[in-house]
Amino acid sequence: MKKLVLLLFALSAVHAQTATPADAGVTRYTLILAGNKAGFETSQRNPDGSLQLYYEFNDRGRGPKITEHLILDSNQIPARIDTTGNDYDKAPVEEHFSLDQGKAAWKNRAEQGSKAVSDKAFYVSISGVPEEGGLLAQALLAAGGKLRLLPEGEASIQKRGELKIEANGQSRTVVQYAVSGLDFTPDPIWLDQDGRFFGFISGWFVVIREGWESTADALTKAQDEIANHRAADLASTLAHMPAGPLAFVHANLFDSDAAAVRSHVTVVIRGNRIVDVGEDGKVQVPPGAEIIDAGGKFLMPGLWDMHVHLAPNDGLLNMAAGVTSVRDLANDIDQLAAMQSRFDQGTEIGPRVLKAGFLDGRGPFAGPTKVFADSEQEAKDDIDRYAKLGYVQIKIYSSIKPELVPKIAAMAHAHGMRVSGHVPAFMTAEQFVRDGADEIQHMNFIFLNFMFDQVQDTRGPARFTEVGARGADVDPASPRVQAFIQLLKDHHTVLDPTLNVFEGLFTDRPGKMSAAYATVADRMPAQIRRGFLYGGLEVPAGMDQRYQDAFHQMLKMTKALYDSGVPIVAGTDSLGGFALHRELELYVQAGIPAPKVLQLATLGAARVMKRDQELGTIATGKLADVILIEGDPVTHISDVRRVKTVVKDGVVYNSSDLYRAIGVLP
Repeated sequence: MKKLVLLLFALSAVHAQTATPADAGVTRYTLILAGNKAGFETSQRNPDGSLQLYYEFNDRGRGPKITEHLILDSNQIPARIDTTGNDYDKAPVEEHFSLDQGKAAWKNRAEQGSKAVSDKAFYVSISGVPEEGGLLAQALLAAGGKLRLLPEGEASIQKRGELKIEANGQSRTVVQYAVSGLDFTPDPIWLDQDGRFFGFISGWFVVIREGWESTADALTKAQDEIANHRAADLASTLAHMPAGPLAFVHANLFDSDAAAVRSHVTVVIRGNRIVDVGEDGKVQVPPGAEIIDAGGKFLMPGLWDMHVHLAPNDGLLNMAAGVTSVRDLANDIDQLAAMQSRFDQGTEIGPRVLKAGFLDGRGPFAGPTKVFADSEQEAKDDIDRYAKLGYVQIKIYSSIKPELVPKIAAMAHAHGMRVSGHVPAFMTAEQFVRDGADEIQHMNFIFLNFMFDQVQDTRGPARFTEVGARGADVDPASPRVQAFIQLLKDHHTVLDPTLNVFEGLFTDRPGKMSAAYATVADRMPAQIRRGFLYGGLEVPAGMDQRYQDAFHQMLKMTKALYDSGVPIVAGTDSLGGFALHRELELYVQAGIPAPKVLQLATLGAARVMKRDQELGTIATGKLADVILIEGDPVTHISDVRRVKTVVKDGVVYNSSDLYRAIGVLP
């Protein structure tokens, strides 16, 4: 899945020679990605009392291999941590921490510092492994429920309940706790009754004691009951349904059809529909209407994020940022259906969701999914099932056999479904389009089209690293590229570039605040903010400028595609809400006029998804999805970050209140 999610997991799930089940005193854990076993962790207490931990998993050729040695003090707080190995993107890991005579010191890929410590404090590793979460929970319980964190922040713990589980003829009781201070919302963690780490579950990511894998669903259900109750409480508290009509007056309205601003506008909403739009004074505000005086603020349709993988907290993150519609491009079928149902019923705050069904082939680089298609019959069965479940699109992934692509496209089109995805390995983007793809995800696959002689297997990290090394040589003005752009235009192919992802991969450097989040980092919880310092891909010696230039060439390519009339949709594949704002900033940086950027992120997306009869513009009869912004993003695109009020389906939300609910400063 997304690199940022994995990094936040490493920070919040807060070990060892490789051990085997026969090793004395070794506890083993299984790591499961989207229902598939992907790795393991081992934990061993040495004769001197120290802990020796090891952790690894494989996710499409990526994944960490971490060895960690910890010495705990009398309070069960790490006094020394030494961590080596490689991280998710195979960059070397060398992290060290010590706490000696009241002085804490640490050094890792992104940070180096020291601090005088007069009370108990727990260092959270930036490259740590899941069992650190168990150690933190134990230390919090021993300390009475709260602890200072290093390098910064504070954590607390709350017991949520106990659960009796059974597996392999055995039974035991495990205890669910929630640790606050690491993520946007409290992180659930499971301990044995004796306080030892038992498991960590977050959506598609599961770490659980070996032999007890079959109980993961029961643990997930117990977690979800509490999370859903909290979400329902927030929805009932933060959502406001007007008793009668709702009217915005004195607004500067963005006409997304004309990509222009109309001043002094009144918009009337009744229920979940817009019933009138016109000049102030010429539109009659119904008696008893609730009135929001925009005072010249910027009123526009709700934003669309066309590339998400919804996870906990994403509903609030998107809605607070003014994102009222999203397209989910790969997720667990059951989890996504439940989340969408809660959004639609109003028991959880979140955007409208359009779903794309994920298809991949089996193999060592298969995506995190339970849905595979290695034959035409498997593909047909999968597509038929997705169609019956209301999915509007099929997303093809990297391990699909190229010869299946035209068959998948034909079967999906027969159901009225769009077809998009990664360009499968051993296939060019040109062939992908000719075989029926309506859309391509990620700008790197455009560049790889011109590197096919050197890079054919794009299932693993090469699809990033080779573009970083060679991307600067791909000239958008060259005849070969222009011919390809004409092919895209002739086939009405849409591009979902996710530029924010490549900005992070190619230009972020360890220890330097990510350009994507520099303007918002100080609003974030302390441990989230640390993740923005981690950096992107490990850049080979002497290649720093090449990687920087590759990203700048992506900006040029985006502008060339736009100028040629190739439709672009704004998607992120990254942190909810905030990443979309950055994506739009990057389009303007590439040279696309800001009004056109706002247009493609509203009406353009609705048109691509054939929802423009109901969404994408503020017009009579349309669904009431609108956002009020302090500022003028037509003049200064970054003002799109200054959302004040969000209306989705006629329900009103205060953006500041939504952010506060997840620990983000307004």
